Amino acid sequence: MDKIFSWLKSLCAGKGAEESDSILQKSPSAEDKGSSYASINEGDSADVSCVPFAGLGSRDYVTCPTCQGTGRIPREQEQQLVALIPYGDQRLKPRRTKLYVFLTVAICLLMTCLMMYFLFPRSITVLPSGLNTSSISFDNTTYSITINMTNRLNVTNNNFYTVHVAQLAVEVLHKTLVIGKNTVMAQLDIRPLQGSQILYSVSSRIMDNNTYKICTWSRIKVHNVLLHIQGTLTCSYLSHSEQLSFENYQYVDCRGNAIIPSLS
Repeated sequence: MDKIFSWLKSLCAGKGAEESDSILQKSPSAEDKGSSYASINEGDSADVSCVPFAGLGSRDYVTCPTCQGTGRIPREQEQQLVALIPYGDQRLKPRRTKLYVFLTVAICLLMTCLMMYFLFPRSITVLPSGLNTSSISFDNTTYSITINMTNRLNVTNNNFYTVHVAQLAVEVLHKTLVIGKNTVMAQLDIRPLQGSQILYSVSSRIMDNNTYKICTWSRIKVHNVLLHIQGTLTCSYLSHSEQLSFENYQYVDCRGNAIIPSLS
């Protein structure tokens, strides 16, 4: 009888140990609780998005953005997981956005208008100022007249930047016939909103018998020769080259070398 009771007692004790072992196997451990944070990749428990910070090395893990500093994520999954920001976070509600956009647009428009106002090309005024000096010589054998004259040319820069004058080409005509030419390499810089004067000399020769008589006969009281002067001024500004033409009619006293006002 005693043997039967002892056998039943040992049998019950074995079943209790098996049940306790099965319960211990089914209960979640501390690591299983740490892995209860679900991954957005919907993988198994090995692909976790957040595990507790305690007991983990800092080399293979980085701070989890959504655990508020209480956990870390594997470093190899740093580029795969997404950090969530609360809807009420101030970073999602920037202040004075409309004001900043309005100021940016206004400043851009103002800078554009100023650039267009100051950089817009304006006209360069070229105005002949008449005769400065002249000298006359006669050739009795060929009945020709040689006129060496120096004229003035006023150039005004109406722009807000410097204009460079590179070349001046001049022709002198008498009765639609070209009697003299000259090309002057000016190499002159005219500052913004300022003017400058250019002196150029032209040597002309008139081969006309009637003009020779007008200039040499003493019976004639007026010894004026009408000359037509036309030229081209080459200017450059803002990497742009421009040619400005001008013309002028000038009376020259071929007897007394007097300076007579020009006819523009």
